[in-house]
Amino acid sequence: MTALFALATSLLWGLADFGGGLLTRRTPALTVVVVSQSIAALVLGAIVLVTGAWSETGPRLWFAVAAGVVGPVAMLAFYKALALGPMGVVSPLASLGVAVPVGIGLALGERPGPVQFAGIAVAVAGVVLAGGPQLRGAPVQRQAVLLTLLAAFGFGAVMTLIAEASSTLTGLFLALFVQRVTNLLTGGIALCVAVRRGRVPAPKVAWGSLPAFAFVGLADVAANGTYSLAAQRGPVAVAAVLASLYPVVTALAARGVLGERLRGVQAAGAGLALVGTVLLATG
Repeated sequence: MTALFALATSLLWGLADFGGGLLTRRTPALTVVVVSQSIAALVLGAIVLVTGAWSETGPRLWFAVAAGVVGPVAMLAFYKALALGPMGVVSPLASLGVAVPVGIGLALGERPGPVQFAGIAVAVAGVVLAGGPQLRGAPVQRQAVLLTLLAAFGFGAVMTLIAEASSTLTGLFLALFVQRVTNLLTGGIALCVAVRRGRVPAPKVAWGSLPAFAFVGLADVAANGTYSLAAQRGPVAVAAVLASLYPVVTALAARGVLGERLRGVQAAGAGLALVGTVLLATG
């Protein structure tokens, strides 16, 4: 079940990133984050009320609060790094955030078998290559590298924190809701400051775009949920690596929907990621 939930996470995150990328072509990134997370928070709030998850309070919820604070900071750092570019370097580097939950899992005594260790190495290499790393061309600014590493650490930290935020299914609903509310507070404050300083225009969202925003927000929150379930049911190192295959999904979605051609290095990365997945699932 760990592999199944983790692969579902990579699918959901990959599609959410693809949808978010399309939206940010015509809407500021901060607006996309705040609107999509607002819809997710409303849906989760209804689920919490219906299931009675509001009674699942406890100290574990502080992990959800921390994830809600770290998440928007990581995302903003990632978008800023993408703006500085080159994207062919930034995107693969950000996916290395998987090292955080993998490292913590190993530090806590997890010992995947030899086949799974091989799968981790192959899958991580595949994820990096699937991002289409730019091996030559324009130099990378030091600020872009630092921002990317901050984003990678943040993404990895969110994976670790949300896995610790609950121990039951209803508790997970409440944890995800708390995370989203904290996301909104953090992102909303940043958006207000950006609007006041004239960095982005006041949010304006067409009614016809709401389904796209809803998809991005709900896919993201569902991915957090399936990852938490994966991490609770098996080795965190395995769950984290399989969940981090989302760049492959994003690249394939761009190929299928937008007709973007995969570069040779990306195709090779997708193949390695698939091989690593098989090794992890069968190890």
